[in-house]
Amino acid sequence: MPTINVDKYALFEELGEQFTEESFQQLCFEFGIELDKDTENDPSRPKDQAPELAIEIPANRYDMLCFEGIAMHLNIFRGKHATPNWKLVDNPEDKLQTLTITQDTAQVRPYAAGAILRNIKFTPASYESFIGLQDKLHQNLARQRTLVAIGTHDLDTIKGPFTYEALPPKDINFIPLNQTKQINGEELMGFYETDRHLGRYLHILRDKPLYPVIIDAERNVCSLPPIINSERSKITLDTKNVFIDMTATDQTKLDIVCNIMVAMFSKYCAEPFTIEPVKIISEHNGTTRVTPSLATRTMDVAVEYLNQVCGLTESPESICKLLSKMAYTAQPSDDPKLVKVTVPPTRADVLHPCDVMEDLAIAYGFNDLPRSSPNRSVTIGKPLMINKLSDIVRHECAMAGWAEVMPLVLCSREENFDWLNRMDDGKTAVKLANPKTVEYQVVRTSLLPGLLKTLSENKAMRLPLMIFEASDVVFKDESVERRARNERHWAAAYYGKTSGFEIVHGLLDRVMTMLRVAFVTHEEGLSGKSFDFEVKENPNQQDGYFIKEIDEPTFFNGRAAAIYVRLGGKLLRIGELGVLHPTVLEKFDLRYPVSTLEINLEIFL
Repeated sequence: MPTINVDKYALFEELGEQFTEESFQQLCFEFGIELDKDTENDPSRPKDQAPELAIEIPANRYDMLCFEGIAMHLNIFRGKHATPNWKLVDNPEDKLQTLTITQDTAQVRPYAAGAILRNIKFTPASYESFIGLQDKLHQNLARQRTLVAIGTHDLDTIKGPFTYEALPPKDINFIPLNQTKQINGEELMGFYETDRHLGRYLHILRDKPLYPVIIDAERNVCSLPPIINSERSKITLDTKNVFIDMTATDQTKLDIVCNIMVAMFSKYCAEPFTIEPVKIISEHNGTTRVTPSLATRTMDVAVEYLNQVCGLTESPESICKLLSKMAYTAQPSDDPKLVKVTVPPTRADVLHPCDVMEDLAIAYGFNDLPRSSPNRSVTIGKPLMINKLSDIVRHECAMAGWAEVMPLVLCSREENFDWLNRMDDGKTAVKLANPKTVEYQVVRTSLLPGLLKTLSENKAMRLPLMIFEASDVVFKDESVERRARNERHWAAAYYGKTSGFEIVHGLLDRVMTMLRVAFVTHEEGLSGKSFDFEVKENPNQQDGYFIKEIDEPTFFNGRAAAIYVRLGGKLLRIGELGVLHPTVLEKFDLRYPVSTLEINLEIFL
């Protein structure tokens, strides 16, 4: 979770109360944040530095990544303040400042937004907090500026209307922030290559033919997002009017960042919580919109749901009063079973009634929630039988000196079919609709590809290698709701200078013995493909398992067998064992022979 350092004395002054460390820690706990550190009595704190509080904020609470957000929400929670009523300046549309997005920006960062804070008054502390919030949003929600980048400018040093363009690097000339020499976009990459702060963002634009740039009416460069602003429009403590630009690759994240930036610092405007919007004109899709939106969202939440999950019996009016402590505006609905909850523009984390329920529990007090026993029947957890069976097999294999491996469940179509000399009928394997790489195209239908890739990656190890896996494979199955089913298989592979057929056969005998399945010798009427269980009723024959020679392209001719089991009069083919064909070994880049076995464990349940 992100940690925010705030001035202890300033925060307590904003809260209107002096807390002890224990009482403030309790307040944080009740609200759902955590006091990580208080430097009041820290001997390493410089004497001229005010003590700080390090407060851990939930990762989804982007509206509390600054001093202003923490103070505001704690005051609302304690009933000291009401939720602010953020509003936009009601200017005619033709009087709004504009930001035009040109078509070329679609190649780099297609989205942009803007806002203006008029007649703002900065103090050293609020100025530092303003810059700090940008940095925290860049690191968290904006994912290191890859999704959103924020630029802030002294509006009195530049002139609108503004344009957001994408230009060749050599055509972008400006003096970067805190510098004195003018450079172009191409030189900027080399200039900041070793910079500890900005160097980590250069990869976002490097090698792109066009760089995004925000330009004012006189063609002065305001910023080159997401790298750096211009020295010309630098904000200072004396700045009165702030123009905020935001560029992005994600429209949703852009709107969240825009709302949070202006909501947190509009309190310092001459008319608190008032923001001047900017008209955004997009040339590549022909749309026009006004930012920030500051739109609230309203949802109807069932009173019964809120009470039942929290164990309460509160009335709709009482629920609305509690939710007001968490910055909601709530009122009973016309339907007595519902409450109408209005979510403020800063609460992007509220997506579902369960989020409202969680905030209701916080407002009521987690420690005050009624304690009760479940009124449903008591159940006792125990392992699934298939997992218990798999553990028995794993234990026996390990006791026999075999090493368990855990390959990935995804593989390429070639590995699953072609490399094993098996046909893909298009009706067996579950395929990924949009695989990121050719290595992960299908969900495996056999454990063999994973075992063979493991052997291929460990050829430098001393031979022989004896590995096994007991895990799931997946098959298409139109008869079930999700149109696919899992099967628990067990497979083993022996890699050495000799074929090792008798070794995998011995491992099969050992496991079958522990499963109390005897080896039998005489059976007739055998047919069917791999894992295609053909059933023949013959209650007069002995239960057990046996093997019968098969001729399949996966295995060396004459060195492969199908494994059959008769249980309760039902004859089932459960797998195969054998020495792999040389073409299979070649495709998996294996030099020596490999013997394998694979069976379906679910037959024994």
